[in-house]
Amino acid sequence: MASNYIGEILSLAVAASWTVTALFADKATHRIGADSSNVIRLGLALCFLAVILWVTIGFPYPVYADSSTLIWLAASALVGYLFGDTCLFNCYLYIGARFGQLFMTLAPPMAAIAAWIIMGERLSWTSWIAMAVTLSGIAISILGRNGGSHKIALTLPWQGVLLGLGAGLGQGVGLVLSKVGMQHYEAALPSDAPDNMGLMLPFASTMVRALIGCTGFFIMMALRKNLPKLRAAVYDGKAMKYALFMTLFGPVFGVSMSLMAVRYTDAGIASTLMALTPVMILFPYAFIYKQKICFREICGVLLSVLGVALFFLV
Repeated sequence: MASNYIGEILSLAVAASWTVTALFADKATHRIGADSSNVIRLGLALCFLAVILWVTIGFPYPVYADSSTLIWLAASALVGYLFGDTCLFNCYLYIGARFGQLFMTLAPPMAAIAAWIIMGERLSWTSWIAMAVTLSGIAISILGRNGGSHKIALTLPWQGVLLGLGAGLGQGVGLVLSKVGMQHYEAALPSDAPDNMGLMLPFASTMVRALIGCTGFFIMMALRKNLPKLRAAVYDGKAMKYALFMTLFGPVFGVSMSLMAVRYTDAGIASTLMALTPVMILFPYAFIYKQKICFREICGVLLSVLGVALFFLV
């Protein structure tokens, strides 16, 4: 019976994997900063992806990628990594991974709008309802009574809220740009390409994005004269342990299992189950940081995930 639900099981494993990634990213960011965490994470991801590609297609790099592919994937990396992940990792410093992951439920609505603008994809009325439901869930989680008054106010630092919004925007738009890049990549494949090259396209595309992202973060740190911080982070054993787990459960295991999941079940079901990270992270985060979770926040998270489900299942 379990084999009949392998896609659903893998999707839940992806959500759990990304939960672990967020928890270790939160730890790493507070210890060595957002930029150092991103450089190390993407650098390690490049190493793992090179090994995966070498073993599967015989080349430790994204072979056959043409100029159009590189341009679109580079744009995806700039939006998704340099903008989106900068916002995400910095928002951890203000509001933590628990609320940071809540804002990532904005990625599907942002991706839908970006696909409408960039690719001309249809945006149905149910998509607009899904956006409203997701935004309502976030609003319930981050808004509350101001002291004893009846005024509604933010319960989180406004800097963290803005960074969370930026993270959702960057993730969503970056995903669409990545999709366009992969379409160009697939069109560029020669007839004598390895048989499993099509299956490994997401890994090869991720390697291009990771290379651009890592280089971009490194240049940013160099311009800010923060390279000594990066050097210190590399020699920080605990920080490197956080970065290693963050990389393994993110770009390596998370991406691999997500690709497998959509092969064994409907993409809508898989995407919805993978979006459960904001729910899964609630209790381990509360346990680790000794934080209370109020009923209103739980309702808000569940409503946001429901909004994501409406995108894919209706």
